[in-house]
Amino acid sequence: MLLKDKLAAFAVVFIWGINFYFMKVGVSEISPMMLGCLRYILVLIPALLFIRIPQVGWKWLLAYGFISNFSQFAFMFSAIATGMPTGLVALVVQSQAFFTVMIAVFLLKEQASWNQWLAIVIASLGLLLIALGQQHSHIPLLGLILVLCSAFSWACGNIVVKRMGSINPIGLVVWGNILTPLWFLLFAIQDTGWQGVIVDWQALTWRGLGAAAFLAYFATIIGYGLWIYLLTRYPAAKISPLSLWVPVISMIFATIFLDEHLNNWQWFGSIVVMLGLMVHLLGQKIKTHLIGKKPLHP
Repeated sequence: MLLKDKLAAFAVVFIWGINFYFMKVGVSEISPMMLGCLRYILVLIPALLFIRIPQVGWKWLLAYGFISNFSQFAFMFSAIATGMPTGLVALVVQSQAFFTVMIAVFLLKEQASWNQWLAIVIASLGLLLIALGQQHSHIPLLGLILVLCSAFSWACGNIVVKRMGSINPIGLVVWGNILTPLWFLLFAIQDTGWQGVIVDWQALTWRGLGAAAFLAYFATIIGYGLWIYLLTRYPAAKISPLSLWVPVISMIFATIFLDEHLNNWQWFGSIVVMLGLMVHLLGQKIKTHLIGKKPLHP
């Protein structure tokens, strides 16, 4: 990977790591659906006036917006609204790496290595431990299920991007989400009615607006622009594990700024999931390194 691409990956990791703190701030003021609506309104305005429409069919643009953005964050914001710790959300949503590999294998006929399958098994065990931990905490199991749905949506979005091929990343992020605010608004109306939507707008403060602005301009335009850039240059199975460090940053932020604490089951499960991610990312390199150190026999 080129140096500039490594720097792009680091920027994505840091932005997405602190991103979960701003999600928590946002859902503390307005409903998850209205936070999503505001986020993508800010993404589109004023970017639509300056960013060209990417050279790809509208069906792909709209599929990307609905699957990778509306679905992913409708589930994720809703999970955080249930009281799911943001550090845990940041970790569990990284299961997108495993979902991406499985979809790529079964739909795109890509090859998966031994360490990727082993990582999926290890991470599944970790998620099971976290699920058991949810039963011993005040946080509903529904939150964990919603995060897994978010991860699956993210993985499907990765596959959509791969099927599109080379494309302007910022153009996709902007024009691919042209209907995303509408989807969020419709679900907000269905959930709380017009009166609830009005109450949300009236409850919004500069703090909440600032959180939505960070989600829009940093996490979405910059973060996803760089993520799509990397996806179009490297195999999906190589890029998706780069999000390994996102939960580390998120958990640090959650501990310092949100005073979030996990029980023993959740910590143990988190460590196991992180181990799975490490196997996914480093398994082949470790094997190659060990083979290279084996003594040669005459």
